Amino acid sequence: MKGAPVDIVHGTLAAERFRIPTPKPATPRAVVKAVHRIVEHFEWKGAVGCTIPGRVKHGTVLTAANIDRRWIGANAARLIEEKTGCRTFVLNDADAAGVAEMAFGAGRDRHDFVMVLTIGTGIGSALFINQILVPNTELGHLELDGRDAESHAADSARKRDDLPWKAWARRFQRYLEHVEFLFAPDLLIIGGGISRPKKWEKFSGHLKTQADLTPALLQNEAGIIGAAYSARACYEPEVTV
Repeated sequence: MKGAPVDIVHGTLAAERFRIPTPKPATPRAVVKAVHRIVEHFEWKGAVGCTIPGRVKHGTVLTAANIDRRWIGANAARLIEEKTGCRTFVLNDADAAGVAEMAFGAGRDRHDFVMVLTIGTGIGSALFINQILVPNTELGHLELDGRDAESHAADSARKRDDLPWKAWARRFQRYLEHVEFLFAPDLLIIGGGISRPKKWEKFSGHLKTQADLTPALLQNEAGIIGAAYSARACYEPEVTV
């Protein structure tokens, strides 16, 4: 787990990220305590933005595909507020990364239909129409060739099956074709660890899309920036850009 204060005018971290090990098991109580440690580390008193890999509606977690199932039904925003004393906004992790990319990164000048895909342990997704987020899409869980798409095409699947980049790219290409058939985005932004330049160059040449295709620019900082930006927009909209 990691966090940092964010300059939401420029979309940059205002201090070095503070990291602590993710609790095992990562129950709501344990994770909230870890969030509290991060908030205390920075002596932070303002609004807090947090992300979680699941659907989040009005602060409550609705799904838990890759996290402890005790999160389902937990009001994460309220639990964090009670522990930290800070107003808290909680959103899906891919949505947060997408918000950051649209505000400060690869989608900043786009006002059409943009899809952000975060590739890592799973496949996260965020959709934007004219810069407006359509929240809580879970396109990594589309059925593809009879299976959950992310189980076959996420970066974790590449590592699990010990695939060369070219072989994994064929799987990911199949996924992109399916997504384009269903949604027809104008721009596809690929985020997560594989968007780093040294990794991107290993497989991007094997991908072909109808939409414009580009790597994310904010990479590992996107989630933190997007969470902070969303929290400020929710609680202090008069000072957002």
